[in-house]
Amino acid sequence: MIEVRVEGILLDNVNNSPVVLLRERDGDRVLPIFIGPLEASAIAYALEKTKFPRPLTLDLMRLLVEGLNGHIRRVIITKLENETFFAEVVIEAGDRVVAVDARPSDSVGLALRAEAPIYIAEAVMEKAGQWITAEDEERLKDLRQKMRTVNPEDFGNYRM
Repeated sequence: MIEVRVEGILLDNVNNSPVVLLRERDGDRVLPIFIGPLEASAIAYALEKTKFPRPLTLDLMRLLVEGLNGHIRRVIITKLENETFFAEVVIEAGDRVVAVDARPSDSVGLALRAEAPIYIAEAVMEKAGQWITAEDEERLKDLRQKMRTVNPEDFGNYRM
């Protein structure tokens, strides 16, 4: 398994869809995953550590796990099948460890809220990962700067 971090959320120029970019912690590969606008906003809020007066869905999920004396141990992007990514949320409660099937976008957002590590199966990174060049590094730097000014609601036509 390869540990990754969320490099950011960007909008694909071709179809104007949000993409979460996961980057190797100790390497130069990234894994782009197309996600929905609501999920992009949830991840952006988690990256910004935005607090709300009432729990959002990912907060509720984290609170449910913690309320049952468990914790999110890790998230794993496990496979890519028919252009669809699959993930698992690994939950530990006492001496029990349970892996729950989940969408990668929800899993990543939950991992951010729970401050849990995110991993990608080596086969998934081999199949869909991309190498970062020096030019890409500069574009990512610009992206990070731009994302500091983007309102998460800009990912879709709705209000949270």
